[in-house]
Amino acid sequence: MTSSNTTTESNPKTKILLIGALVGALTGVGAAYLLLQRADETEGLQLTAGEGVKLGVTVFSFLRQITQLG
Repeated sequence: MTSSNTTTESNPKTKILLIGALVGALTGVGAAYLLLQRADETEGLQLTAGEGVKLGVTVFSFLRQITQLG
Protein backbone atom coordinates (compact mmCIF):
# COMPACT_ATOMS: atom_id res chain seq x y z
CA MET A 1 0.00 0.00 0.00
CA THR A 2 1.14 3.51 -0.72
CA SER A 3 0.62 6.42 1.60
CA SER A 4 -1.69 9.18 0.49
CA ASN A 5 -0.64 12.82 0.30
CA THR A 6 -4.04 13.92 1.64
CA THR A 7 -3.21 13.42 5.32
CA THR A 8 -3.90 16.20 7.80
CA GLU A 9 -0.20 17.05 8.05
CA SER A 10 0.30 17.62 4.33
CA ASN A 11 -3.03 19.05 3.20
CA PRO A 12 -3.24 22.83 3.69
CA LYS A 13 -6.98 22.88 2.95
CA THR A 14 -7.65 20.57 5.88
CA LYS A 15 -5.51 22.72 8.17
CA ILE A 16 -7.33 25.87 7.07
CA LEU A 17 -10.73 24.25 7.66
CA LEU A 18 -9.71 23.02 11.11
CA ILE A 19 -8.33 26.43 12.10
CA GLY A 20 -11.46 28.13 10.75
CA ALA A 21 -13.70 25.76 12.69
CA LEU A 22 -11.75 26.40 15.88
CA VAL A 23 -11.81 30.19 15.43
CA GLY A 24 -15.53 30.08 14.60
CA ALA A 25 -16.32 27.98 17.66
CA LEU A 26 -14.32 30.25 19.96
CA THR A 27 -15.95 33.33 18.47
CA GLY A 28 -19.40 31.81 18.94
CA VAL A 29 -18.71 30.91 22.56
CA GLY A 30 -17.39 34.41 23.20
CA ALA A 31 -20.45 36.02 21.63
CA ALA A 32 -22.78 33.79 23.65
CA TYR A 33 -20.92 34.66 26.83
CA LEU A 34 -21.23 38.39 26.16
CA LEU A 35 -24.92 37.99 25.35
CA LEU A 36 -25.47 36.11 28.62
CA GLN A 37 -23.63 38.84 30.54
CA ARG A 38 -25.94 41.42 28.99
CA ALA A 39 -28.98 39.31 29.85
CA ASP A 40 -27.85 39.04 33.49
CA GLU A 41 -27.39 42.80 33.76
CA THR A 42 -30.83 43.64 32.34
CA GLU A 43 -32.75 40.80 34.04
CA GLY A 44 -33.59 39.04 30.81
CA LEU A 45 -32.67 38.98 27.18
CA GLN A 46 -34.40 41.59 25.09
CA LEU A 47 -33.14 41.60 21.53
CA THR A 48 -35.16 43.90 19.30
CA ALA A 49 -35.80 43.28 15.63
CA GLY A 50 -33.58 46.22 14.75
CA GLU A 51 -30.70 44.81 16.78
CA GLY A 52 -31.20 41.43 15.11
CA VAL A 53 -31.05 43.00 11.66
CA LYS A 54 -27.92 44.97 12.58
CA LEU A 55 -26.29 41.80 13.88
CA GLY A 56 -27.15 39.89 10.71
CA VAL A 57 -25.81 42.63 8.44
CA THR A 58 -22.62 42.81 10.49
CA VAL A 59 -22.06 39.05 10.26
CA PHE A 60 -22.62 39.01 6.49
CA SER A 61 -20.31 42.00 6.06
CA PHE A 62 -17.62 40.22 8.08
CA LEU A 63 -17.96 37.05 5.99
CA ARG A 64 -17.79 39.10 2.79
CA GLN A 65 -14.55 40.71 3.96
CA ILE A 66 -13.09 37.28 4.70
CA THR A 67 -13.90 36.05 1.19
CA GLN A 68 -12.11 39.08 -0.28
CA LEU A 69 -8.86 38.33 1.58
CA GLY A 70 -7.68 35.66 -0.85
